Amino acid sequence: MRALLIVNPNATSTTPAARDLLAHALSSRVQVRVVQTTHRGHAAELARRAHLDGTGLIIVHGGDGTVNEVVNGLLGVPEPGAMSAMTIGPVPLLAVVPGGSANVFARSLGIDPDPVIATNQLIELLELRERRQIGLAHCDGRWFTFNAGLGLDAQVCEAIDVARAKGHAATPSRYVRTSVRTFFRTRGLAPTLTVEVPGHDPVDGVHYAFVSNSSPWTYLNRRPVSVNPETSFDTGLGVFAMRSMGVAASLPVVRQLLTPGSNPKSRKLFRIDDTPRVRITSTTPIGLQMDGDYIGKRTDVEFVAVRNALTVIAPSRG
Repeated sequence: MRALLIVNPNATSTTPAARDLLAHALSSRVQVRVVQTTHRGHAAELARRAHLDGTGLIIVHGGDGTVNEVVNGLLGVPEPGAMSAMTIGPVPLLAVVPGGSANVFARSLGIDPDPVIATNQLIELLELRERRQIGLAHCDGRWFTFNAGLGLDAQVCEAIDVARAKGHAATPSRYVRTSVRTFFRTRGLAPTLTVEVPGHDPVDGVHYAFVSNSSPWTYLNRRPVSVNPETSFDTGLGVFAMRSMGVAASLPVVRQLLTPGSNPKSRKLFRIDDTPRVRITSTTPIGLQMDGDYIGKRTDVEFVAVRNALTVIAPSRG
């Protein structure tokens, strides 16, 4: 099998040594070509070209942003109004060796966050011919793999992007500090969001909303943060919408999110773990993020789940 190894040399935990180890190990199983990204959007260009060239496997060594680019390069722009039953033509297999800070997508698939361990895991999975079909989701004309959101999390992602541009690493501690600052800076603002889910009355008065395609929603080092525990790559979308920014209402929910096996509940929380689509509107433009990448401000976004959109090299159960 011909394979393309796409490496983001600027990802948080990507090193030349890990790249060389990965390339050497893969050469015993596949005919591999290694390319490093040089600019934003380059991973998508490489994936698109590899698809057209008939490459059978694409391995990503980078963070969630690089994975997102590759997925969008492979699948292209979702058709307007595309439904969850849309058919996607054959695309190369996808494998991921974590190289970023959070690596949510890979870890949700059961891939170890350590690049060396993940390399050995990938070689074993290739030898066993183990693969898995997973669902993805799209909104605003692009695909996302594990989560998206409007409001609080998008503002955090925007602030992290600014910090990265200034040379600051996107560490878990920086995400926590940024989240806390953003929460207290915006908690006095009026809610602007309305959430519409099939089979439910519209929910208004929402301050921020997360839309998940898998669980956990993210990680703090090795601690999983699960906003929609029953959501997975094999279900529809999870929706987590808070109708309060009060400390008294928020702290119990945060504790639940950080407690393994918890099932987040609150009078101020609207949560659905399996829906084919969700529409979120805002009375004023509000930030949108996908897979940790800040997209921009929007007032009307529809999120759609697509089953069996991609085949990945991963354990049969993540």
